[in-house]
Amino acid sequence: MTDTQEPTPLELVIFGGAGGTGAAAVQTALARGHTVLSVDLALPDDPQDHPRLSHRAANVLNDDLAGAVRGADAVLSCLGVGNDPKTLVSPPPLYTDGTMAICDAMEKEGVKRLLVLSASFVEERNRGPIWFKLPAMAALHNVFDQMAEMEALLQKRARLSWTAVRPGWLMAGAATDDYTVQANVIPEDMIRTRRADLADFMVKLAEGHEWVRRTPALARKEDPSASSPQAVAKEMLG
Repeated sequence: MTDTQEPTPLELVIFGGAGGTGAAAVQTALARGHTVLSVDLALPDDPQDHPRLSHRAANVLNDDLAGAVRGADAVLSCLGVGNDPKTLVSPPPLYTDGTMAICDAMEKEGVKRLLVLSASFVEERNRGPIWFKLPAMAALHNVFDQMAEMEALLQKRARLSWTAVRPGWLMAGAATDDYTVQANVIPEDMIRTRRADLADFMVKLAEGHEWVRRTPALARKEDPSASSPQAVAKEMLG
């Protein structure tokens, strides 16, 4: 996804800004001239010193989030549950209850643009080599089910201009700006999405009105080693 114009500076709120995708989104947003409020479960021990970055501690499952989203031009939810096996068996309702709490706060404050993190595997799980599909789909089954429920709940939020972004299997790596975006499901010959590319896409969506109330999927062709049994063992099994 490319652009040729300098974006208008925005006030962005990023939930989960300390996580892998969230941290990349914070850096992308700052690089594109935006002001960012990073909302996480706790304040950082060593916060980045940047004049357009501030932090706020909040629990999306328990706290009133209206003050966090007040005055925002757009909200990005980069919440995630991690790969701890016990957590994956019974993931906390971050995607459902947490996202709905964010939606409630946005509606209360009149903020309309919302970008949330979902997954291509919500709709199509038959992607990737067998050594990926067996452990990954088994481990993340409950997470994908919760994401699907989140998307169904978002459909009922007529007052919000939401987009549920559906990446493939996330990985590290520098942003490329040559990722593929298409509706709903990643291409059959792709399986991986760089967190930095996902962050780039989400921030750029926050700047406009593309893919409103839709589910764009993005991925990129990577070296086969990125989806090897060794990579699966390292990233899925710890």
